[in-house]
Amino acid sequence: MALDIKPTRSELLKLKVQIKLAKSGHSLLKKKRDGLILEFFELLKKAKNARLELAKTYSGAVQKLNVARVMHTDVKLQSLAFAIKQSPEINLEKKNIMGVQVPKIDPSKVRKTLMERGIGMAGSSPVIDTSIDEYEKVVEAVVVVAEAETAMKKLLSEIEKTKRRVNALEFSRIPAMEEARKFITLRLEEMERENVFRLKRIKGNG
Repeated sequence: MALDIKPTRSELLKLKVQIKLAKSGHSLLKKKRDGLILEFFELLKKAKNARLELAKTYSGAVQKLNVARVMHTDVKLQSLAFAIKQSPEINLEKKNIMGVQVPKIDPSKVRKTLMERGIGMAGSSPVIDTSIDEYEKVVEAVVVVAEAETAMKKLLSEIEKTKRRVNALEFSRIPAMEEARKFITLRLEEMERENVFRLKRIKGNG
């Protein structure tokens, strides 16, 4: 049945263009995949450092809080916590990493002044203020970790998706098109030989 198929030169030309485009796309996707992997490892390094900084900052904050608990009662500390008027603020935006939208979090408004906290100088003390400062640093460190790890997850998802597309082109689509190109080329050559033979027979009979 395969011999009954009669492809045309235009079909072969169209297929060659498709193969060229597929190979170009494959090359671009490989570059994207490799670039995303490099970005991922940069983020991984940032996330590891951020986790270490968070652990260090949290440890320091706990020590400061313990000092405040020794010098003041837990009831006083809790009442001051409830008296704080404003919650920490963060600005959530997005940034683009090789076509992937990842979060960009600005924690600059996490730290508050004494007036912004609303507890007043009379109700607080230097020890309490230091403890609050340290825990605001903890919140900032948490934001940095959250930003890096969320970006890592998004990049990892895009890397897996890009790898699947690369593999589909490399091991399925392009080889299938190459096989089709070879078949059409051979079939066209065969049809050309048949035409030449037919013309010779017509001339011979004439």
